[in-house]
This record gives sequence, C-alpha cells and structure tokens, in this order.
Amino acid sequence: MNLVLAVAVLVSTAALVALVRLLKKMGDAGRNLPVTADWIDQLSIERYRPMMRLLDGAEMTSLRSQPGFTKQAAQKLREQRCKMFRSCLDSLSTDFGRICGAIRILMVQSKDDRPDLAAALIRQQFLFASGVLAAEVRLVLYRFGWCGVEVTELLKNFELMRLELRSLVPSVMPSGA
Repeated sequence: MNLVLAVAVLVSTAALVALVRLLKKMGDAGRNLPVTADWIDQLSIERYRPMMRLLDGAEMTSLRSQPGFTKQAAQKLREQRCKMFRSCLDSLSTDFGRICGAIRILMVQSKDDRPDLAAALIRQQFLFASGVLAAEVRLVLYRFGWCGVEVTELLKNFELMRLELRSLVPSVMPSGA
C-alpha cells in the first residue's frame, strides 16, 4: 500500500511540475509579438492537422500485413513518428503561447476591462497545458505500441484562442497598423 501511495505522489508531483513548466513556457512565448491580422492568419490550424494522422494506428496495421515488415521496423517507425509528433507538439505549444501572450498584451492595452476574457484565457491555458501533458504521456505509451495519441481537443483549444485573438485585433488595432 505504501508503495502505491509513493508512486502516486511521485507521478502527481512530476505531472504538476511538467504542467507548471509548460504554462511558464507558454507565458514566455507571447512577448514582443507583431499582433496583426496577417500574423494571426499565419497561425492556421491547418499547419497542425497532420498531427492527427501521424500516429494513426491504421497505417501501422497496414504495414504489419506487408511481407518483410518486422517488429524492429515497426519500433523504428514508431520512434521516428514520435520525434516528428513531439516537434509538432512543441510548435503547437509555442504558437498557443504566442496567441495567449498576444491576447494578454491586447487586454492590457485595451481601455475596456474584460474579466470574462481573462477568465477564459486562464481556463484555456490550463486545458491546453493539461492536454499537452496527456499527449506526452500517451506518446510514451505509443512508442511501446500500447495506445494512440488524440490531439483533436488540443487543436480545438488552439483554434478557439486564435479566433478569439482574431476577433480582438480589428477592435483594438487601428487599420494599417
């Protein structure tokens, strides 16, 4: 029983530390940004859609049916896919942090108080960081062939915040700025 409790405390502590580090990273990513409509439009969700297929189990199943496809080849493919996925996840986290940073900048510069937006920003940052943490854990499990990784909710959170930022820019930024 004590061993289970010790492991639970250790895992919870590691998850909390990872969550705090991720939130800090996202907070630092939003400094000194060119908050323009063009910049926001470049942060398209389309850039990250391949993440949804990158770790798709259907492709691995298809490859296993091919002659000559070995366990070692499957392991190497999973390892390569994990590296690519982690790179995409890092980019997604950085872009999400930039979006949140830009929203914070606009909130500070705005003449109107938006406590609703501040609360939504904090909530979305927490949800996003929790989703990234869950994806990282599942990515480790995927590497050993135990499960897949779902990023649909992360992409929804990203797009929600990008659209929120996009809606703020015309009302805050003068045209041509």
